[in-house]
Amino acid sequence: MSPMHTHPKATPIPESEYQARRERILQWLPKHNANGFVWWGNTYIFYLCGFAFAPTERPIGLVISASGETVLFVPRLEVEHAEAYAYVDRVVSYPEYPSEMHPMTYLADVLKQLDMDSGTFLGDGPGYGMIMGYRGPSLPELLDVTFKSTLADLDTVMYVKSEHEVALIRESAYWASVAHQFLQDYTKVGLTESDVSMRAGFEAGQQLLAHYEGAYKALSWGGNGPMAIYRGQIGEHSALPHSLNINAVFKAGDTLVTGASCPMFGYYSELERTMFMGEPSSEQRRLFDHMLALQDLAIAACVVGKPCASVDQAVRDYIDTHNLWDNWRHHVGHNIGIRYHEGPFLDIGDETIMESGMLFTVEPGLYAPGVGGFRHSDTILVTDSGPEFLTLYPRDLNSLILPVD
Repeated sequence: MSPMHTHPKATPIPESEYQARRERILQWLPKHNANGFVWWGNTYIFYLCGFAFAPTERPIGLVISASGETVLFVPRLEVEHAEAYAYVDRVVSYPEYPSEMHPMTYLADVLKQLDMDSGTFLGDGPGYGMIMGYRGPSLPELLDVTFKSTLADLDTVMYVKSEHEVALIRESAYWASVAHQFLQDYTKVGLTESDVSMRAGFEAGQQLLAHYEGAYKALSWGGNGPMAIYRGQIGEHSALPHSLNINAVFKAGDTLVTGASCPMFGYYSELERTMFMGEPSSEQRRLFDHMLALQDLAIAACVVGKPCASVDQAVRDYIDTHNLWDNWRHHVGHNIGIRYHEGPFLDIGDETIMESGMLFTVEPGLYAPGVGGFRHSDTILVTDSGPEFLTLYPRDLNSLILPVD
């Protein structure tokens, strides 16, 4: 799959959308009688101001006052990075952690300047988490403030994607398909999964960079460019849903479970396929056919107005009917966006009502020790007119049988 000159280039989330996101959550303040927010999580900070960073023991926080003023609080080493990428009013820094004065003391001074040193503040935590050895006081230990979590509220807002977010995830899916085609083409008996996945990612990455002519940015702490991998799910190990790379050697008869994605200005998609090294056995065919039927009915069940649980229930009814419980391991799928896994979940424990603009990876799997794992995953957009595939890659058995000659 080669990008055509007519293939459009995606663009990052615009500043106006970050501003609209912040304006939306500012409406929560009167309800809680609160005077501002402090956010610590890197995905939430990215969602609200566009600053993508790798979290370490050095605290980073986004402060939003009741007036809408935004301050990004960072260690000195991140100042230029933050000033270049964050859509905020100002960046404030502290020297280092650990140091003579604790970073939270500096932040307390910032909150005093914003009249946030008393009353209630909202966000995802009272202080920075214990990340990579960090330790320190919470803000209520330093100021006359109380904290109330609005983490679940922001997560819920993130359930439904904007048109611009969908466009980025659709573009991520396109490049995931490019990488996956290379993965499929290069997989040969006698090679290792590292041989193939590294080559596939490199080849797809070269195409992406040429297409974007310097304008591409991953804006991700978890990857850079297209990737297509096996994650150890080769042969008998394919029956382990979350295996890890073991540098397995491909053999005739292997069941293969793949994974592909591409961070696109901070957003992800998910594409997975079950493939076979040579003609599959009757048992491999049987389980593949059941898996594909499960995915078909799960995708069809992604309907506006229905609870997420109903998708999993449809899958479970099929598993009951066909006596497949020994092969069941996990729920049907999850939302995806800035994080690879987001809520809501296609699980009988999640009664969230599906809305137009929600995205799901639809990936019911079947697993048989000694035979392999059987799982496709497609990224699906829920729309008023029905589910729409964002990942476009062959799903039928014949397209996924690899030659062994």
